[in-house]
Amino acid sequence: MKNKKECPGKSKYLSGKRVLPRPAAADTTIGTLIDNMDAYNGGRLRAACHLLRDKYSKDDVTVGLSIAGALTPAGLGPSTIIPLMNHGYVDWLSATGANMYHDLHFAFNLPMFRGSHNVDDADLRDKGVTRIYDILFDYEDVLMETDRRLRRILIRPEFQKEMGTREFYHHLGKIVNDIEQKNGLGEVSVIAAAYRNGIPVFTSSPGDSTIGMNVAGLELLAEAEGLESKFRLKINPSIDVHDSTAIILNAKKYENGKTGVILIGGGSPKNFMLQTEPQIQEVLMIPEAGQDYDINITDARPDTGGLSGAPPSEAASWGKIDPEKLEETVTAYIDVTVAFPILSAYVIQNAPRKKLKRLYDRGQELRSRLIKSYLENNIEVEELRKLIEKL
Repeated sequence: MKNKKECPGKSKYLSGKRVLPRPAAADTTIGTLIDNMDAYNGGRLRAACHLLRDKYSKDDVTVGLSIAGALTPAGLGPSTIIPLMNHGYVDWLSATGANMYHDLHFAFNLPMFRGSHNVDDADLRDKGVTRIYDILFDYEDVLMETDRRLRRILIRPEFQKEMGTREFYHHLGKIVNDIEQKNGLGEVSVIAAAYRNGIPVFTSSPGDSTIGMNVAGLELLAEAEGLESKFRLKINPSIDVHDSTAIILNAKKYENGKTGVILIGGGSPKNFMLQTEPQIQEVLMIPEAGQDYDINITDARPDTGGLSGAPPSEAASWGKIDPEKLEETVTAYIDVTVAFPILSAYVIQNAPRKKLKRLYDRGQELRSRLIKSYLENNIEVEELRKLIEKL
């Protein structure tokens, strides 16, 4: 072994805070608890909290939140997501349609209950009870009632056009916000909170949820009855690709700012949020480097080949994360129902409230900037235009 004088650079490995935590006490706060976590995934959660506090808190950072897994039925809407929105740490949201569907139960004041996962599911079915792990709710009075109310909302005039999920959730949020206020339960719906705060919401696979199933059911009815000219709602995912990409391009190119993502779970919402950078660089051919900051909270492993476990370093190879910013990324392998509420509480208690960017209100402006940059940078534009004209 080399002696101390023969080991230049050793100090850089030993420059961290000494592992000597303070004992837990009656007055231990969320901040003290997190700051006291030294190692392993506790240390990664601490690093995520500090990254949010120190970097995401800057006014020039546009923050995207993606959520996958059954989080809204577990109550993470009112407990975690809405407070984070109100604090200014969500500028745009990517979520599964299922999360947005179950969010409606809260807005409609249809109760879900704590239960047990150790139950007889055949008996639950016989008695008309539906289960999401240890959450139990009435099939007829909650699930079917939500569908009935949703269908009547979807036939309103404002929905009778082709649109992306961004616009769809905005219209739904306006209605749900009024219902939420009428029920007097406080702020319980993520969709309503997004509407109030001007936060664009996207679902990349709109058909993969009960919301999409109800849209399809109404389309089938209109087709069967010859009412296609009356019920005209069509969800176009390409609109969402443009609108989400425009958010990132605007933040980086036109406002000379930075972007950060908070990826809760994985799946399609995670990829949809991260694909904005390859869309800019690879498809639209606009020079860009990748997201500046990245926080992953997941229990998925990368070696199984699933995107949910893909770390920021792998994402850098796709241009999704700036490879020069990998030191400002964190992956914590923790159950999101444990880590996410702690993360949100830490930020609310230890980081300043940010001014809302209200990106939904700027949709047309951002889309125009995307088109302008595309036409200026993509060398295939003229060739593609001519090919399209020949169709």
